[in-house]
Amino acid sequence: MRTVDLIIKKRDKGKLTFEEMEYLITGYVNDEIPDYQVSSFLMASFINGLDDEETYNLTKLMRDSGDKMDLSPIHKTTLDKHSTGGVGDKTSLIIAPILACFDIAVPKMSGRGLGHTGGTIDKLESIPGFKVELSKKEFIQQVNEIGLALIAQTGNITPADKKLYALRDVTGTVDSIPLIVGSIMSKKLAAGAENIILDVKCGSGAFMKDVKHGEELAKAMVKIGKSFNKNIRALLTNMNQPLGYAVGNALEVIEVFETLKGNGPEDLLELSVEIVANSLVVTGKTNNIENGRNMAIEKIKSGEALSKLGDMIEAQGGTREVLDDYSIFKIPETRYEIKSEEDGYVESLEVEKIGYASMLLGAGRAKKDDIIDPSVGLKFYLDIGDKVSKGDIIAEIFYKDSKNLNEAVNIITGSIVLSDRKIEKEKIIFKIIE
Repeated sequence: MRTVDLIIKKRDKGKLTFEEMEYLITGYVNDEIPDYQVSSFLMASFINGLDDEETYNLTKLMRDSGDKMDLSPIHKTTLDKHSTGGVGDKTSLIIAPILACFDIAVPKMSGRGLGHTGGTIDKLESIPGFKVELSKKEFIQQVNEIGLALIAQTGNITPADKKLYALRDVTGTVDSIPLIVGSIMSKKLAAGAENIILDVKCGSGAFMKDVKHGEELAKAMVKIGKSFNKNIRALLTNMNQPLGYAVGNALEVIEVFETLKGNGPEDLLELSVEIVANSLVVTGKTNNIENGRNMAIEKIKSGEALSKLGDMIEAQGGTREVLDDYSIFKIPETRYEIKSEEDGYVESLEVEKIGYASMLLGAGRAKKDDIIDPSVGLKFYLDIGDKVSKGDIIAEIFYKDSKNLNEAVNIITGSIVLSDRKIEKEKIIFKIIE
């Protein structure tokens, strides 16, 4: 078998067998096939696509390229949740403790952010003392004891994905649904949970810019999950506006605490409750979404969910005092308020720009090895359809270094389009894919 023949076959719209795909992926992981040849294969796949069987085989090979988590020592129903990412997306830190209250184990491995938003691990690392790395024994033991653990991805989970994604990133082949499916689902399958919930973001602040392509991606991931005998469901959700107000790591963690105290932004609460409700249905804890919503809200009202999050923080080296003493985060006192210069209704937002402004302040990474400042960021107070009057505070910036402040302010103000006519507010959840 020759690599060039497989490239030509895919270039000419042929279908690769499992053995041919295995030859390519295994050879690349073992450094037997060079980047330039795999780049050609990726571009041919990007242009001509992969069919369902090829996507399944790619996902399986990527899953099996490294370690897989054995969750059989966890004596509870296990569930993993994945979001395709967006500005202000902090729902994992809300839904995990709620689900743990229902004896659903959430053994979650997450990543650090790159680009316009911090990842779940970045948010957790803003809590002083919090350890994001646990041994497998510690991880399993903690999940058995308190029902949840959120840790950084281990080094040898899906090494094929790490190599392929880095190559896709520099060869213009990221935006391919079969390749995205293989990347996301191989990690979820290697993580070992029996139930999977996907939050597929659509809009100006998401990877998928419109509902049509978001739905295509969601359906493809659900199909793959089911083909691996997982109980899986996807929510198609709105990222045409930031989720909640806070964008920035410690600021987002504080917003999580406030949401679990019943004081959070409406959109963040609504989405979190909806994800929990669908998780409860998927895991068989209820057969009714409305009942699931009520069950989730009750765990927030009772304080159980917040207490459960405190248990996790304490178990992983932090102090539960952060739940009430926000001064521990050392949020900067230097702040800049952005005020509206005109009246109108919010017609649209360029959400990715808002996330980029947060990155400029030091809350995100432009390059993989950039050091972030967990205490800086911004709060953005507008959603589509909101009425704005001249002089209203539309955003608040929390900064230490004023070097990029003016640029960040200009980016934020430039991200907002106002109209003189009333604009209808947008739904938070577009669709559920089962």
